[in-house]
Amino acid sequence: MDATPDSGRFTITAESIAGADATAALEQYVAELAQVFPAGFDPGRAAPPEPGDFAPPRGRFLLVREAGGAVRGCGAVRVLEPGVAEIRRMWISPVLRGRGAGRALLAELERCAGELGCGVVRLDTAAELHAARALYGSAGYAEIPAYNDNEYARHWFEKALS
Repeated sequence: MDATPDSGRFTITAESIAGADATAALEQYVAELAQVFPAGFDPGRAAPPEPGDFAPPRGRFLLVREAGGAVRGCGAVRVLEPGVAEIRRMWISPVLRGRGAGRALLAELERCAGELGCGVVRLDTAAELHAARALYGSAGYAEIPAYNDNEYARHWFEKALS
């Protein structure tokens, strides 16, 4: 599960969500959302996952590293219900945006969803995250009615994997 897209400028690998690099990436993700959202961001109020959701056999946690090893992104996928996966905590550092990392991470999360036995992927996002919504739309996701109670989400998406 080691992807090397974008001519080797970054890699995507599966790692433990409990590791130091994962913790650092998630802290950056939370800090950025706290700045973007008018009332801040509390991850405990964003439909928090259950322990073990992002670890085999129920899910995966991925880290994006720039050449040289610096952590520049993360994302997770978990089995939401039989045959349906959910992508969560997807984030790319501003220093790596615009270089294909977000699209590559999304594709790798979808690949992991397929490995987990899922043919459908869902995700949600906030109204303020315009670039994320554009990415999901261009990657074939269609808006659907709310499927969770994430209070920050205003848009819910689904994609059938081929």
